[in-house]
Amino acid sequence: MSDDRPTRITTIRQMLAGTPLGTECLVEIYGARIGRKTDLYEDVVSIGRDPDSTIVLDSDSVSRRHARIERFHDARFIVDLNSTNGTYVNDVPVTPRAALESGAFIKIGDTIFKYLTGDNIEAAYYEEIYRMAVTDGLTQVANKRALDEFLDKEVSRARRYLRNLAVLMMDIDHFKNVNDTYGHLTGDLVLREMAAVVRPRVRREEMFARYGGEEFVVALPETDAAGGRELAENLRRMISEHPVLFEGRSIRITVSIGIAEFNRDEHRAPNDLLKTADKNLYAAKDGGRNCVYG
Repeated sequence: MSDDRPTRITTIRQMLAGTPLGTECLVEIYGARIGRKTDLYEDVVSIGRDPDSTIVLDSDSVSRRHARIERFHDARFIVDLNSTNGTYVNDVPVTPRAALESGAFIKIGDTIFKYLTGDNIEAAYYEEIYRMAVTDGLTQVANKRALDEFLDKEVSRARRYLRNLAVLMMDIDHFKNVNDTYGHLTGDLVLREMAAVVRPRVRREEMFARYGGEEFVVALPETDAAGGRELAENLRRMISEHPVLFEGRSIRITVSIGIAEFNRDEHRAPNDLLKTADKNLYAAKDGGRNCVYG
């Protein structure tokens, strides 16, 4: 299964090889220029659509003068400059100022940065580049590449040792309506909130991944179809009971979930297992949505 991410990461490494690193930087983990690094040498760093900004973001969701990062004594703060769509640190609105700690996620419009600082900033930066190769930048769960690698291993293990393996494929119902009604920034929040509901329910030896768009997959080694259905129903209920709050509005979302249990005769490769889960997902949608099938 082709994937251009290793090539992209290699290119980023080559472009930045030899670039002097300071003791703090921003790394773009979601947006138009994933992997871009900005060293924070100046006491004041401006962010916005204005071409004179230190960091220029060419997006309609970004104000001309959106935010600035400033130094005060030995600390860094970010200040929102009355932007239209707001500035967020770890999903909390900046009103109007917030302190920055290493590892903080900064959302400016439809772009997300990670703030890194410390004496070993070079190692932290390249560790972040590696993490980005297997992590979805928006939701911070595993991405499709990581899922493919995980299922390659677990399908081989299930076949060789006759072990159980189940897969849940879930899709947010009427997600296009959310984007059309409230805008893509709200849609991004819905995806992150849904991921935040599911993540704590997935064990260390299992995997939760964003499969693409509004589709997510949970891979469950040592679990049969009955166990998969039990988890799927719990997740469906939890998501339906979790309102997404955005700018004073409460948005209710639901998911449809398709379940597939590994079968040695039917599933010769991981993609066969995913196709079964996808077929059952569409059966759940045809059955009225906000339900589980498989």
